[in-house]
Amino acid sequence: MSTTPRLPIYLDHAATTPCDPRVVEAMLPYFTTKFGNPGSRNHQFGWDAEAGVETARAQVASLLNCDEKEVIFTGGATEGNNLAIRGAALMYEKNAAGSGLSRGHIITCNIEHKAVLDPCKRLQKEGFEVIFLEPPRDGIVTVDMVKAAMREDTILVTIMWANNEIGTINEIKKIGELCKSRDVIFHTDATQWVGKMPTDVYGDNIDLLSFSGHKIYGPKGVGGLFVRRKKPRVRLTPLVDGGGQERGFRSGTLNVTGIVGLGKACEIAQQEMAADAVRLSRMRKRLEDTITSRLDTCAINGHREQRLPHITNISFGFVEGESLMMAIKEIACSSGSACTSASLEPSYVLKGIGVGDDLAHSSLRLSLGRWTTEEEIDYTAEKIIAAVNKLRALSPLYDMHKEGIDLSKVEWAHH
Repeated sequence: MSTTPRLPIYLDHAATTPCDPRVVEAMLPYFTTKFGNPGSRNHQFGWDAEAGVETARAQVASLLNCDEKEVIFTGGATEGNNLAIRGAALMYEKNAAGSGLSRGHIITCNIEHKAVLDPCKRLQKEGFEVIFLEPPRDGIVTVDMVKAAMREDTILVTIMWANNEIGTINEIKKIGELCKSRDVIFHTDATQWVGKMPTDVYGDNIDLLSFSGHKIYGPKGVGGLFVRRKKPRVRLTPLVDGGGQERGFRSGTLNVTGIVGLGKACEIAQQEMAADAVRLSRMRKRLEDTITSRLDTCAINGHREQRLPHITNISFGFVEGESLMMAIKEIACSSGSACTSASLEPSYVLKGIGVGDDLAHSSLRLSLGRWTTEEEIDYTAEKIIAAVNKLRALSPLYDMHKEGIDLSKVEWAHH
């Protein structure tokens, strides 16, 4: 009989991760004794701060397999995405002023994070043409989909490396090769990928890559952007003007403590990700197998193999998502439904891959982390199974389903 783990249980690591104690330890001196401004080049306090930043830059570059000069520090992946997408669009736009033509053609996908979708939609309003690819039920964006959408005036492709809700991994290396052969700038939002899986920006033909510290056991409010310097040398129009920090791409006094923490988190991830991936993959499989072997009418969303080791997204038929979340309050995870004002909207990612509203409403994303235990996994599985069975016992639709009635053919009376 397994013991009850300490509650609540945190299985929402795709949203954010706790700071690794080793990261906190590395950051502490930069709050107190090494508090200088790295832009102060004429005294020891500034030199110490600058040394901390440059050590972190080397740690990030090592994780991404790039040159240290290609690492730009940002306030997080959202800022990195905006700087990459908007900065590249404005730099490489076609000279279409007054001609009635588009300012340039951009390719992205309808299940990207909002931090990619919203900058693309804004560019659309400003005269760029944007195509939003629609992946099939497995959730994977393929090179063929991108190739079919490419045009003579395509200036930018932005496709995430791995999806934040379903964990599916896109054909990034092949898409990068295609973009390189067509002289098109390629950006990837690698927020869920970096630090979890091996990254090689040169080998994978990436021009721009953004990621965030708080997804890899680093602090919040800091991130990195890789900007390629050769073959091609990528130029960006900055979004913020000021003191010209970070090669002019991102002005503002550097967040030294955050940057030091990000660097340390990258160093730890590089050392531990291979072992973490094996362990997390095994635990995720244990969780999925337990649930799917004991509950009918439940489905794992997205491709079963081509996905990250730590994320699973499961839909439960004949269960209302918010009720399920309430029934497992001691487990921190995220629902397929997001409360928006008075209406409950099912996840646009699940709808984007063709999951029906009813199943999209009854989905849980469970994301495991560095300190997740098998006891926590077993407890979570039991808790979810019990909650689903209890809720289904109250559902007349589930009774009809068990009797073999095809609910899609039932004509409901409207009063």
